[in-house]
Amino acid sequence: MPAQGQRQAASTPGERERKTKPAPLAVRPSSSILLLSPTNQVLLLHRVHSSTSFASAHVFPGGNLSSFHDGPLLPADSPDLHNDSPSYRLAAVRETFEESGVLLVRKPGQSQDEGLLHVPEDVREAGRKQIHGNQVKFTEWVKQLGGEPDVENLIPFTRWITPHGPPKRFTTQMYLYMLPLSSESLPATDPLLQNQKQETIIPAPSHDGGLEHTAATFDDARAWLEKARRGEIILFPPQFYLLHLVSQFLHPLPPTAPSSGSATLEYRQAQRSALLSFLSKVPTSQHADKQGTCDIPWSEKVISPAALFVRQRDGRVVLGLDKPGPELRGSRRGGDWDRVVLVRFEKGGPRDVEVRWRDEVVKEEREDGSRL
Repeated sequence: MPAQGQRQAASTPGERERKTKPAPLAVRPSSSILLLSPTNQVLLLHRVHSSTSFASAHVFPGGNLSSFHDGPLLPADSPDLHNDSPSYRLAAVRETFEESGVLLVRKPGQSQDEGLLHVPEDVREAGRKQIHGNQVKFTEWVKQLGGEPDVENLIPFTRWITPHGPPKRFTTQMYLYMLPLSSESLPATDPLLQNQKQETIIPAPSHDGGLEHTAATFDDARAWLEKARRGEIILFPPQFYLLHLVSQFLHPLPPTAPSSGSATLEYRQAQRSALLSFLSKVPTSQHADKQGTCDIPWSEKVISPAALFVRQRDGRVVLGLDKPGPELRGSRRGGDWDRVVLVRFEKGGPRDVEVRWRDEVVKEEREDGSRL
């Protein structure tokens, strides 16, 4: 007995922590779309201040998977829960429609270049309410219109797993979807075609009489980032990070360039081609990091932000993006080792968000006297 007691007393601090630390809350499957307009702008929704997730923030359209609409859900402990699947894709299209009215549906047998299915506004708005209220299955409603969800043109673009700690945790599959560049893809009067700077108010789902978001707006990725830097909007680290990545390729038209014509279409297509090349390129980094995350394509990267340290010079938290989260600990999956997100968490939401190279931030901290 004494020997056994001695062995127990000699356990390491890490072992004692694992024994006392509660298990992470189960994750909920969700999906979201980074949606590009025909002018290569990005759609964000402004959530209400009373929301239980991302309150008052600007977010990409998306939401939780539904067994009613999207098919049977996998158990929370299933490894396949963290993989792209038809259910995630269907939920992404459905939630985008429910939240913004954008219907990513085409006629069977037609390509995306032939245009999306046009649905009259009154039919579209009635359908949003019925689908949100689970009065009709999304796929059945779409089939009645003579269309099918355009899940094939969803491009996987990272997965995010909420770290241990928050009251709600998600495993969120992110997608990129590019609306057709041609203005013939939607009616000329449709606000989605406008290179708008004013917010378009989106009718709220009426299932419980409450509002999930107040507006939906297309704007340039760089413009969204600049608004966040000025404190005009709230962007959480995942949204800021993904906007930062795409902003490297989706530049606004030069002031002297025409707003329409073949040259403009070629300019925007070249931007999309450069972005797609970036997303498909492996390795994703010039550095051979120890975790091997540079060998993981963007479609398969899994990111669970983790605090690395607090900067001495400004008090911002430095979030590492290379770990895949507790559910995938020990797997070969991971995210982005090269970049980190700097953020100041305040009562009203994250502020002073910035994406930096990890090596540069660590070097600065060491220059400030840290023992990192």
